Amino acid sequence: MNTPSAGQVSLSREAGELYLLFNLDQDRYALNVHEVVEVLPLRRLKAFPQAPAWVAGGFEYRGASVPVIDLLMRACGRPAVALISTRLVLVHYRPANRVLGLVLEKATDTLRLQASAFRDSGLKPGDAQYLGALQDSPLGLIQCIEVAGLLPADVCALLFPAPGDAA
Repeated sequence: MNTPSAGQVSLSREAGELYLLFNLDQDRYALNVHEVVEVLPLRRLKAFPQAPAWVAGGFEYRGASVPVIDLLMRACGRPAVALISTRLVLVHYRPANRVLGLVLEKATDTLRLQASAFRDSGLKPGDAQYLGALQDSPLGLIQCIEVAGLLPADVCALLFPAPGDAA
């Protein structure tokens, strides 16, 4: 087994954190891969009729029910298009200590970005608490998505009911 030299370790840290890139309309966004559980092909979901329109539904994953949101619908008001590059990305939703699915368009590339190079957007996010900092990159401006801010409290309670609250 090869042990990396101090120079190699330093170089990998300088290269930055790895992010999964995707699009919301024409803009590029990024998820830190430490938030990602798995990237799956898009699949048929069971609808949740009483949920907001941007809740795409749910499915079973390794014996657990996983709710899925369509992030394009949440952010831009239109559903993601089922393209070859549209993925179902499972993320750690830490406020509920559960897995949450995200339908993301053009979620096929990764990029290393320096965390220290991200800057506050200067805008108040309002209901869009999931919109994080911005960074200019060779691919243009990229905005981070903060997984913990994806669900308002009422939707979190609907999708992740406390034990004993589920019907």
